Amino acid sequence: MIVQALKWIGGVDGFLELIDQRRLPAEFIKLQCRSIEQLFESIKTLAVRGAPAIGVSAAYGLVLAMQKLNPADGLEQGLKVLAEASEYLASSRPTAVNLYWALERICQNAKEFATRQPKATVQELREAVLTEANAIYREDVDMCRRIGQNGERFIKEGAGILTHCNAGALATAGQGTALSVMFEAHKNGKKFRVYADETRPLLQGARLTAWELKQAGIDVTVICDNMAAYLMNQGRVDAVITGADRIAANGDTANKIGTYSLSILAREHGIPFYIAAPSSTFDLSIKSGAEITIEQRPADEVVFFGDRKTTPEGIDIYNPAFDVTQAQDITAIITERGVIENPNTDNILEHLM
Repeated sequence: MIVQALKWIGGVDGFLELIDQRRLPAEFIKLQCRSIEQLFESIKTLAVRGAPAIGVSAAYGLVLAMQKLNPADGLEQGLKVLAEASEYLASSRPTAVNLYWALERICQNAKEFATRQPKATVQELREAVLTEANAIYREDVDMCRRIGQNGERFIKEGAGILTHCNAGALATAGQGTALSVMFEAHKNGKKFRVYADETRPLLQGARLTAWELKQAGIDVTVICDNMAAYLMNQGRVDAVITGADRIAANGDTANKIGTYSLSILAREHGIPFYIAAPSSTFDLSIKSGAEITIEQRPADEVVFFGDRKTTPEGIDIYNPAFDVTQAQDITAIITERGVIENPNTDNILEHLM
């Protein structure tokens, strides 16, 4: 069984239903986001997470924002509300480019609608925004499936696959990015084992990836983050597959903190390292990973392990959410369009054209 992380319920006056990923795996609880403020908090506190899922959620967030409009309001007021809501939601997470991509797409589509139909009502504008948000959702579902189909050939019979953080159905509207590759290999009857890094400090690997793979009937073993090198040295890892939150024009890739370490370990052990991500994750406006903004998370995520404090009082905490893997250490990037071998500026641009 592959879970569904998010779903829009109803028409323009509906709401966004999300699995509360903060509560997994102990509790399976769904949230009903009925306001843009509630969605902002859900994104900020990681109730919904994963670059594609954040993007889709943000698109529906603009539908929520427009619910405060009155029927008598005109298109100009509707576009103003959209712009303000977009700026607000964009401030929730700074690293994942899909968030900005989805917000910009919705706003641009709304402007084009207003230009084509200047006499339209604000209700018709709301319908157009919902239609575009639904299109982003459907495209994400299809994108996930195609990423899996394009990448499953990299999983060999009997292989050991290492993954980091969570890039599954919980991180997208569909069946995931990195985990989609595994789901498709599993559908094709391949037998393999996945090693899921626990992914400190929020344990997305232990809590979410392991839960997803178990639900799908895939052989999964959870390891502590500092065990990966030992497994590679033992010959248990045949490939590393992770997702991505932003990919620069040259192929440098931001992903959950700890991914960079794995890329170096994989290189030293001669193990292929794959990134699975949609084409919307590429940010061609930045030349390299040095330009990617790295989100700093609250200190309490490190200070506490669950409800228990594990650090001395008054200690300094450094808690970056992401790091950057250099393109030279990435064997290939798997997208819904195909595979970019040995990624660099030229072949990435060719792939995206």
